[in-house]
Amino acid sequence: MTRQAAKQPAGDNRSQTVSADLIAVVIAVTDGKPRVLTVGHEGALPSGPFELGHRSLQSGLRAWVERQTHHPLGYIEQLYTFADRDRIGDEPVQRVISISYLGLTREEPADGPTTHSWRNWYDYFPWEDHRAGVPSILPAILMPRLRAWADEAKTTDMRDDRRQRAAIAFGLDGRAWNEELVLQRYELLYEAALVAEALRGPGTGGAPPFPGQPMIADHRRILATGIARLRTKIKYRPVVFELMPPAFTLLQLQRTVEALSGGLVHKQNFRRLIEQQDLVEETGETMSDTGGRPAKRFRFRQTVLAERAVAGTKLPLSRA
Repeated sequence: MTRQAAKQPAGDNRSQTVSADLIAVVIAVTDGKPRVLTVGHEGALPSGPFELGHRSLQSGLRAWVERQTHHPLGYIEQLYTFADRDRIGDEPVQRVISISYLGLTREEPADGPTTHSWRNWYDYFPWEDHRAGVPSILPAILMPRLRAWADEAKTTDMRDDRRQRAAIAFGLDGRAWNEELVLQRYELLYEAALVAEALRGPGTGGAPPFPGQPMIADHRRILATGIARLRTKIKYRPVVFELMPPAFTLLQLQRTVEALSGGLVHKQNFRRLIEQQDLVEETGETMSDTGGRPAKRFRFRQTVLAERAVAGTKLPLSRA
């Protein structure tokens, strides 16, 4: 496609092309840390174009991930399709559609040098981890900047709207924190020009001194979508077991749920829910989680998938 083709009159789409990118949000939990698979300089999700030789979208995605990371994919599900008008390639006449997938796996050590790495997803979203209480970034940086952004609005209605959206998204003014609103929080920060991705255009002055590792293109937005989906899904489907080793303790299972949700769960209530729903069965083995008394090891009951296919399996995040 030449630059000349891009100069056609507005509304003339005869030479406009559409391409589809396949993007993978691959998640693992290692040592109580939620990890995302990245490529390059840790600022990109595995991705590649959908090609005519691919048998299906899923097969194309698996091929790109395995080619770029040498990591086979297990469980995957389609996440979201991004087709915003501003998602364009180098040529203005090209329309790019991003088809994203969520993959769940276990992190495996690489043999030799690699072009991929696993990153803690809280490196990209430091305001999302509430396991040790409210992160200092919220009262020290986020709240003042969001309030200043709201006060800059040109009209009273716009100012009130900004304040309300910030309060709902970030749990301000006495509202409860909702761990599922990951995407809404990121998009609000983007709108307020408080993330680096919002300041990449000419004349924007560069990235602000704001915590949170940026990613290429809109990959951080896609990652936020994946985190939100997973935080919602672990409450009604047993997908968390896709991230667990074949045998585990109940404490390891609890720590994995907490790592994903960014919040603590009530230990006794959590174990009671697991037992009441017959999600796991004992292996007959024990191990020491903390150096104390050995803990029983369990495995996921695969029959749960058939038994609960319609009703679902609840793993509610009971607050500590």
